[in-house]
Amino acid sequence: MTRAPDFVSLNGPDNVGKTTHLVRLAERWNGLQPLGAVHEHDPEPWARVAAGDYARWWFETSTTVELTELLLASHTKRAAARESGRMGLLDRGLPMLLAVATATCVVKDGLTVGEAFRTVAGVVPSRAEAPETSILLLPSLDAQRSYAITNAREGRPWTGIYPVYQKTLHAVLLHQADHGVYTAVVDCEDRSLDEVHADVIDHLGLGQLTDGSAR
Repeated sequence: MTRAPDFVSLNGPDNVGKTTHLVRLAERWNGLQPLGAVHEHDPEPWARVAAGDYARWWFETSTTVELTELLLASHTKRAAARESGRMGLLDRGLPMLLAVATATCVVKDGLTVGEAFRTVAGVVPSRAEAPETSILLLPSLDAQRSYAITNAREGRPWTGIYPVYQKTLHAVLLHQADHGVYTAVVDCEDRSLDEVHADVIDHLGLGQLTDGSAR
């Protein structure tokens, strides 16, 4: 019998609808415990790096090791907040955090995606992770179109290094999808919110929850 996951995560680039789907899931099932984003569970170091020029720290002065270790440490603290008997609902799970670190490494250090993946992998501790069902939401299965869709939804132009980072992140996420990193990938292009949400529920297997877990 397959063990139920300790965590379920929704992943994807900015403006793909993660927050909307997370809220809908949390409202529907008591068995899900919303745990939010990593910085919410480890505020002190994030406040410290954000106290100065946050973008400069992220994209210039921090090393890939420093950024990756901060993301992983905060992820560990977030995971520890899960209550016994409930599934933690994550805004960006472990695969997405590694994608963020990888995309940043590409932009900051001028590496290829493959080289950046290997660099980040060298920072990840070799230990068994808690079971996580990870769903990747993509605006499109084409990296350039995926970026264009999310950029248009922003409502104002991204500036500085952020457009380059976002384009790289879309490419990294598609690279992960091609290599089976996520439990499931949902193509959101030209689909309604309800259609996408039905796919999310199906991939998470939440439609089979019973015994009072549904509100």
